[in-house]
Amino acid sequence: MASLITRRKLLLSLAAATALAGCDSRPASMFLAGMGRWNERVDRLLFSPNRLAPEPPASELTPEADFPSYFISDTIPFAPDNWMLMVGGLVARPSVFSLEQLKRMPQTGMRIRHHCVEGWSAVAEWQGVQLREIARMVGASPDARYVEFRSFDAGYFSSWDIESSLHPQTILAYGMNGRALYPDHGAPLRLYSPVKLGYKNVKYLTEVNFLPRRSGGYWEDQGYDWYGGV
Repeated sequence: MASLITRRKLLLSLAAATALAGCDSRPASMFLAGMGRWNERVDRLLFSPNRLAPEPPASELTPEADFPSYFISDTIPFAPDNWMLMVGGLVARPSVFSLEQLKRMPQTGMRIRHHCVEGWSAVAEWQGVQLREIARMVGASPDARYVEFRSFDAGYFSSWDIESSLHPQTILAYGMNGRALYPDHGAPLRLYSPVKLGYKNVKYLTEVNFLPRRSGGYWEDQGYDWYGGV
């Protein structure tokens, strides 16, 4: 919790700087860019690829009706009939996966507390396949230092550092609380990990791309913290 508070203070500092300095001036932009790079360095120092987030007891599960859901489309996005997940970029074997193929891979399940940048939290159980397993199958290159996640929710996307992407609790989730994802929570497939704030966990996935450089994100390009770590 201490590290979470520290990161949120940093995020609030960036937001305050934006409000005070104005977004159009070159000095303000340079200041914010510098703060962003410093923030990422601190976050990466705090991150441990082997430290697992604790799992709350089942008694702390949030009633599904009380678990908030967000999307940027005007209405809940629904998957196209021919939905598939494309995986590409710096990989030896660019691949396309159906939902059934993903479900046949080794499943990882976890009960995790979700943290939103707005300050609320909630607990749910998630089921899916580890992204590190996908990376192994497609032969992700050691030169891939970032991973980009794209969706069919009006172009929503995000990009992550490779270390967080390959964390053992970072999964491509197709299940929530023991049943298939509902559309308002990102069906048929979403990214989920306890190491990132909610806006980094892209719903309605269509693409996963391993990249040499980070590509930004929907909220990140509007001033949100790029790293978004918990």
